[in-house]
Amino acid sequence: MTRIPCARILSSMNLTISVDDRVLERARRLARERGTSVQELLREYLMKLVGESSGEQAAAELLELMDKHGGHSGGRRFRREDAYEDRL
Repeated sequence: MTRIPCARILSSMNLTISVDDRVLERARRLARERGTSVQELLREYLMKLVGESSGEQAAAELLELMDKHGGHSGGRRFRREDAYEDRL
């Protein structure tokens, strides 16, 4: 049997919104300070709103958790079989 790799096709849709001029100017200033674009700020906000995060955000959150909790086992050693015991 021949396996054919699958590709995930991502599509995007253009969105037009109406925003007060002062709000847009503040958003542009914020984007400039963060080294990004208003479009990227909106994209990130919408992804957070619906519960999706970018790979970079997920990695940053993981690193923060690792720094915060350390992951110390107190010297206890684990075997692979023990870790997956309930899954077998």
